[in-house]
Amino acid sequence: MNDRGNPSENLHSNIPEGRGMVKWAPFATMPEQFENVGNLMDNQKKIKRPELSDDRLDELEYTLKRAADEKLPVRVSYYYDGSRFSLSLHIIKIDQWSMMLIGQIYGTEDFTFVPFIDILDIHILSAS
Repeated sequence: MNDRGNPSENLHSNIPEGRGMVKWAPFATMPEQFENVGNLMDNQKKIKRPELSDDRLDELEYTLKRAADEKLPVRVSYYYDGSRFSLSLHIIKIDQWSMMLIGQIYGTEDFTFVPFIDILDIHILSAS
């Protein structure tokens, strides 16, 4: 019997059975093409780095210094690799030399480094 329930004796000998899974074989030989298509789709989702005005940069600097001086937790939104991310942290150090914000991620023992140029927004969290 074939896959349609017909006995093999009733089938004409010149009719091919079909290629089965062989028809998908060419795609399996090009895994890098699948990877490239995936990368193209990911790249379409990326955003351009936002440009902040001088006034906005001054506001961010003021909020950052206030939070560091008063040891307040902050929520930092930042740009990385075409996307916007945010995390809550305790400020450990504002490193002017390396132009990095060094902080401990809120509720964990993990540390992070956020370059000043990537910071998009800073909000002081309630101290509770």
